[in-house]
Amino acid sequence: MKKLSLYFFLIYIFVSCNSTKHVAENEYMLTQNYIFVDSIEDKSNDIQKYILQKPNPRFLNLPIALYIYNMGNYDKPKTPSEWGKQHPLSYNIIKNIFSEKQSISYANSFIQLNNWFLNYQKPEIINTQKIKKTKDNLWAYYKTQGYFKSKIEADVTKTKDKKATVVYNVTKGKPTLLDTINFKIESLVLDSIYKNAKSTSLLKSGNQYNDNTFRQEASRILKLFRNNGVFHFSESALGFYVDTTRTDFKTNVDFLISGNRLEEKKGNYVKTPYNVQKITKINVKTDYSFAKKGEPLLDSLNYKGINFFAHDKIKYNPKYLSQSIFFKPNEIYKDTLRNLTRNHLKSLKNFKSTNIEFIPIPGTENELNMVVKLSPLEKYTLGFETEATHSNIRNIGISGKFSVTNRNVFKGAELLKVSLLGSWFNSNIGPGWEIGADTSLEIPRFLAPFGLSKLVPKAMSPRTLFSIGSSFQKNIGLDRQAITFLSDYKWQYNAKKTIQLEVFNTQYIQNLNINSYFNIYSSEFNSLNAVGKTLNNDANFTLPVDQTKFSETIKFMNDVAENNNFQASNPEEYNTVLNILDRYNIITSDFLIPVLAYSYTYNNQTNFNDNNFSFFKARIANSGNILGLVSNQKNTNNKKTFAKIPLAQYFKTDLEYKRFWNVGLNSVFGIRTFLGAILTYDNSDIPFTKSYFAGGSNDIRAWQTYELGPGSRNTGLEFNVGSLKFLTSAEYRFDIISKLKGAIFIDAGNIWDITESEFVDDDAKFNNISSIQDIAIGSGFGARLDFSFLIVRLDIGFKTYEPYLKGNKWLKNYNFKNAVYNIGINYPF
Repeated sequence: MKKLSLYFFLIYIFVSCNSTKHVAENEYMLTQNYIFVDSIEDKSNDIQKYILQKPNPRFLNLPIALYIYNMGNYDKPKTPSEWGKQHPLSYNIIKNIFSEKQSISYANSFIQLNNWFLNYQKPEIINTQKIKKTKDNLWAYYKTQGYFKSKIEADVTKTKDKKATVVYNVTKGKPTLLDTINFKIESLVLDSIYKNAKSTSLLKSGNQYNDNTFRQEASRILKLFRNNGVFHFSESALGFYVDTTRTDFKTNVDFLISGNRLEEKKGNYVKTPYNVQKITKINVKTDYSFAKKGEPLLDSLNYKGINFFAHDKIKYNPKYLSQSIFFKPNEIYKDTLRNLTRNHLKSLKNFKSTNIEFIPIPGTENELNMVVKLSPLEKYTLGFETEATHSNIRNIGISGKFSVTNRNVFKGAELLKVSLLGSWFNSNIGPGWEIGADTSLEIPRFLAPFGLSKLVPKAMSPRTLFSIGSSFQKNIGLDRQAITFLSDYKWQYNAKKTIQLEVFNTQYIQNLNINSYFNIYSSEFNSLNAVGKTLNNDANFTLPVDQTKFSETIKFMNDVAENNNFQASNPEEYNTVLNILDRYNIITSDFLIPVLAYSYTYNNQTNFNDNNFSFFKARIANSGNILGLVSNQKNTNNKKTFAKIPLAQYFKTDLEYKRFWNVGLNSVFGIRTFLGAILTYDNSDIPFTKSYFAGGSNDIRAWQTYELGPGSRNTGLEFNVGSLKFLTSAEYRFDIISKLKGAIFIDAGNIWDITESEFVDDDAKFNNISSIQDIAIGSGFGARLDFSFLIVRLDIGFKTYEPYLKGNKWLKNYNFKNAVYNIGINYPF
């Protein structure tokens, strides 16, 4: 370890000495900016954006991109002939053995490589003009905060090795407070709206001056008038006049709202009073395209006062399409309804563009025509997805999904999607594959009996989803076949909150090849062999491995379970067999899983590029409650059945929270916490597919999928599952070079059993707060290639704290030999 550290240190010293390789004489490379506000250093992101000149980006405190740039040389040849003169030996060898064309290509490869080096970021040279402009920016920024008499100074410290730092010293001074605030509205129409609204101004006497407050007040006034029918009102009608000449650090504010707008008439601009506009006509063009502009509209319909047109034939049912238009004829104009209409039409996923125009009607002062231009997407589209997989079970695998989408299938903007999926992988027990198909119908409204659809207003974009599918696996577990039916209701409660209700999410799981159980769970077969040696007092005892392996092993377990003498003499081995027999019964059992679930999601992310947001999701599910009340049948294991199929009966709750922060230029810090629990009732078991597991590329990355837990156990089993799960992660993401991003992370968590089953070992159970010491910790680093539409990820996880170890549990296997290499698509959370 000491040698490794020494090597990194020597490399660091060597490269650092060359970081100013291309810095000319009398020039200095910027290495750091410091900002002191009233003698206190300020490192906040808000202030950094006003600094025009920043040092070269660094990774692990090294300017990697600059080092790559420094590998280039401006003095190297620019043409093949120049290169040949400097390297005559190699140039002529290539020319004589092959041809002159090949020697030119050979020379060009070195020239292009040198140019590639030089295309990376150059040293950031101190620029006095940028420093001056930064001072101006900082002065202007603090002025917006009410510090009208702030002072900004910049000091440049230069060193002999052509490096320099810049220190910006900000003296804010005393802030200016708002004194008297005078409102003046020149229009009787606007004045009446303002007074009737009885709203409170954000500008208050005694508050500190802040530009942002004035902007918020302007936005508030703009929304107030435009949502009360004043279509032509704009921010240009607002004026704030601030007296900055006073010497007592107070200022009066005159807030003026103009009563007229400038309107162009016959080449001249005339003042026109503001009025409340109403929508007279609503025209919807359902197949608009620029190519058909000017062509006649051959089809038309009217539904509840809304006119629908098409160049060819109207393919959308006006009854349903009108539900996305929130204006009605003879109602006043409102910005909120305009935005709601646009968003609702986009959410239908049937149109590639939606254009909404409001056109004043000539000869009137307060009437508008609303024109909606809808450009449909192609009716049929094809989709294809593929993914590479790797886990402790699957050495290498690939999966793919092909889908066909049919839009507006029933003329109500519905989406019918038919998908075929398949996967193949290779494992220690041979190759395996899976095929499946599913069909889904998404309806952009509630489809429910007894008038229940009226409970959710259409402004919340209600959705109904029906889906049915089936899949078949070969050499994956026990060759499972699954049939799934789903009816799902979802609506956007507001911009940040989403509600989802799974009314009838039913899955039937059938295991087709239980005879291969002991081939797949070879660790359990080995454990039974060990028990057999003790039972028979024969070190050479072994269970058969021929065609009778499965039946003889099952018979062996049942015989041991009924052997009271062995239970008394060897209780530990006896319990081992009972545990294996219990797991066998659960994993090989077929299951009917009828789920009713409610989900609540909060997400305040404004757009894809927003890295300062919170996410919370809660899901509460119940399986088997209704069918359990209907059926009184039980099988030989005393498990309730429906149609002779074991019924999964449980309550399940999942809670997930994520939070992200911008912590610098193109750097993000994020955390994720998950807590889930399953509680069974009526003597039911938990289906394997609904149990929790730990490990994997999106989980605790220092362990492979299904490898960790439960509790402090190190079972060696191929699949480890539990009924309680806790997971938390923290990750710092940053830029390295171009599309290459980096990450440093730490994951912690585990799974436990809370079923209170007599077959579960104590070290696998969650007993009390002391079980927290079973939480495993992994840490590591990763690299990601960001292609905007797709992120390819490699994370290397190191076992940092292993709860199942005896003695020292920290950093015992913290090395590359025991590391887990995770390949994933997109971010882990």
